[in-house]
Amino acid sequence: MNVNKFNKSEVLIKYSILIMSISFIITGIYREEVRIVFKKAINICLECIGIG
Repeated sequence: MNVNKFNKSEVLIKYSILIMSISFIITGIYREEVRIVFKKAINICLECIGIG
């Protein structure tokens, strides 16, 4: 019986982390942070290549 309780709590933790991560992703998209992250990524890649 202890195994069932452990599995239920484990499933609850997994789904709560999933819901939190999805909400953070949606919040970042809503705040238009995707554009900022892509700009920084492009600059870093260009600097590594030696163009930027």
